[in-house]
Amino acid sequence: MKKKLLALVLAAAMTLSLASCGGSKTETPSTGSDNSSASSDNSSAEGATYKVGICQLVQHPALDAATQGFIDALNEALPGQVEFENKNASGEANNCGTIVNGFVSEGVDLIMANATAALTAAASATADIPILGTSITAYGVALDLDDFDGTVGGNISGTSDLADLSQQADMITEWFPEAKKVALLFCSAEPNSSYQIQEVATCLANKGIETKEFAFTDSNDVASVTQSAADYADVVYLPTDNTAAS
Repeated sequence: MKKKLLALVLAAAMTLSLASCGGSKTETPSTGSDNSSASSDNSSAEGATYKVGICQLVQHPALDAATQGFIDALNEALPGQVEFENKNASGEANNCGTIVNGFVSEGVDLIMANATAALTAAASATADIPILGTSITAYGVALDLDDFDGTVGGNISGTSDLADLSQQADMITEWFPEAKKVALLFCSAEPNSSYQIQEVATCLANKGIETKEFAFTDSNDVASVTQSAADYADVVYLPTDNTAAS
């Protein structure tokens, strides 16, 4: 049943870029017996009920929209068949572990992990329950995978929001041609944020621009660290970092 739910979720997200989940592939049915098999699978899914746990790192318009879009897509695909348990970690990565461990204990059919901390917590909590990630920059970095080729494997799949980092560095020099110092502001608990910072720092160094990292650990010290970054720099750069954005 969990595999069928995952297949339906992935079908609803076909237009998005997916980090492929290991296991069975969804193939276009051909004529003959394959069509009968597909019809049988769809029929058996009708009337089934599912419980989906959603772990969102922090309340923020972008993450809120991702969660709502996920709920809307599943409700459209399976009207009246899905019960959602939507929980927010309030910007604290440790809370993600508590939330997803609760989902595992309840035996949910699928976990949607919104942001890197939620994904890593879910990956640590279960190797059996399907996990879908969103608002994830680079799955290889988030999950510490060597030689990542775009396929996560196992029970994990999802969408990526990785932007072209060299073009972001180019935007800084285009918009602020007089800038000499750039502060790189990010959450040290977000491995994807550190990855983006390193890439942008290299691009800016190649342009002769001085950079300095300003890392905060959680939402409690972001204000003071941001002030220090602003005092140092001509420009403050934020990667795709949910805690910094919120």
